Amino acid sequence: MRTFLCTDDGVSIDSVYDPAAVVYDGSRSLSRDLVFVMAHGFTGDVDRPHVRRVVTALTGYAPVVSFSFRGHGRSAGRTTVGDREVLDLAAAVAWARDLGHTRVVTVGFSMGGSVVLRHAALHAGVDAVVSVSSPARWYYRGTAPMRRVHWLVTRPEGRLVGRYGFHTRIHHRDWDPVPLSPVEAVPKIAPTPLLIVHGDSDGYFPVDHPRMLADAAGGAAELWLEPDMGHAEHAADDRLLARIGDWAASRAG
Repeated sequence: MRTFLCTDDGVSIDSVYDPAAVVYDGSRSLSRDLVFVMAHGFTGDVDRPHVRRVVTALTGYAPVVSFSFRGHGRSAGRTTVGDREVLDLAAAVAWARDLGHTRVVTVGFSMGGSVVLRHAALHAGVDAVVSVSSPARWYYRGTAPMRRVHWLVTRPEGRLVGRYGFHTRIHHRDWDPVPLSPVEAVPKIAPTPLLIVHGDSDGYFPVDHPRMLADAAGGAAELWLEPDMGHAEHAADDRLLARIGDWAASRAG
């Protein structure tokens, strides 16, 4: 099922609902009331193969709502790189509830990982949160890939590359005010179950980022530091996604 959702600030968001796969292997059973809402990383969208692979893996545990953030894919507007994207996620979560699901787990990757943290802190209304490869703080430029991301976002020529090279339309205005950072959001999430997943070979955000997030949670979050894992959806293999599915099914509600 595919539709366009309208956010509270009037942006049209391309959204997809994938039912759960009908698979019963004796080791687990599918839950009819559980749903995943997946938030992709910067320059992704619902039709990208790496996003679809994650969706397919999670449908082995429950239905999945996925969507393209504003400025990405067929969604309207321009990306604010993690700020107003919280409203996109809120619209997707509301749609999941309208479809009859009583347990909602948000799963976000990279930029989407920061968005699920801020959404849980600011909007509540979810039953568990999984943040994969999220930054802990804004304006991080400590790695070469992040310096390239900042060039893409802040320079006019970078935004042209984003539009025509990555099919991502980037807003030209600076944040005003600066949104709540992920590390500031994390203490506000409890008692909602929170899982922080990060690769120890992440080329964008080193392991001090997930450790900062876990420390900010004050013991209320689980931290998985994955050996030899890189960044976000591309690096999340099927075994990790299966572990995330098992964790979510056991923690939500």
